[in-house]
Amino acid sequence: MITSEELQHLIEQTYKIENDFKDLKDSYNHLQNTIEKVVEFLPNAIWILENDGKVFLQNSQAKELSELLVILRLDTNDYEINFKDRSYLVKISNYQDKFLVSATDITEQKRKENLATMGQMAAHLSHEIRNPIGSISLLTSTLKKRVKPENIAIVSEIEKSIFRIERIIKATLMFSKGVQADKKLLKWSQLQDALKEIIGYYSYSKEIRFGFIEDDFTINGDADLLLMMFSNFIINAIDAIELDDEEEGEIELSYKNDGEFHSFYIYDSGVPIENKRTLFEAFKSTKVKGNGLGLILAKQIATAHDGDVFLIEGEKKLFEIKIKV
Repeated sequence: MITSEELQHLIEQTYKIENDFKDLKDSYNHLQNTIEKVVEFLPNAIWILENDGKVFLQNSQAKELSELLVILRLDTNDYEINFKDRSYLVKISNYQDKFLVSATDITEQKRKENLATMGQMAAHLSHEIRNPIGSISLLTSTLKKRVKPENIAIVSEIEKSIFRIERIIKATLMFSKGVQADKKLLKWSQLQDALKEIIGYYSYSKEIRFGFIEDDFTINGDADLLLMMFSNFIINAIDAIELDDEEEGEIELSYKNDGEFHSFYIYDSGVPIENKRTLFEAFKSTKVKGNGLGLILAKQIATAHDGDVFLIEGEKKLFEIKIKV
């Protein structure tokens, strides 16, 4: 027979156990929420898997890469995998009956490593090519003075080909060393005259109408760098017109000054840009003649002059170049 005191004590113990269980459950929920928040805070995709491969916990990055989880190998601890044009570093840890899996996007890191390697190789090749190209250029200049008049056109084409190679070498070496601007005051008319001279050296087959800036003004900048930047855009425009189905084309260079920036606009009637996403990436070019450095160097040169380069979307293919006044 249980006394009333014993019954009261049993009820009190039951309430205490119930409260302890509630506190324990709250602590567990709090711990689980904390773990979920920590996992969600991590910048890479995280999965915690059961022994049979079922997902116990995952963050939002992991949910977006659910297709990647299907092809992961759980028997390898540390490896790289390519998935949908991206590279991931996969790390796997096993604890008791759970697998902790992380996938870190290393695409940008690998791209930079590849660019550095390609830049070093290109700079080495450019150094090796520079001397023989200089000799060929000198010999061609001598040959042009002695050749028969009917063969001058052939020698001129050789000179234009050498000019193209020299531009590639100069761009490659500049990219590998980095852009450093030595700014001085200069007149736009001097820069534009030099730009017209470069166009004269460039070989193209179609009838192209060039619209240049009529006004003259002063720029605080590096003449050599600015000439390379503008010539890169003009030559790209010529190449785009050469690829077009039309028999003739148009390139227009216009200008405005808002007091803070010199703004230049370059329009051409050539073929449209195919891949805008990689427009300013090094060694990415859709042109047969391109080396993939023209636009990235142009952007770096504009940045060195406290400006930038933009592609303006619209009916026309229009680039805007800003240079700080």
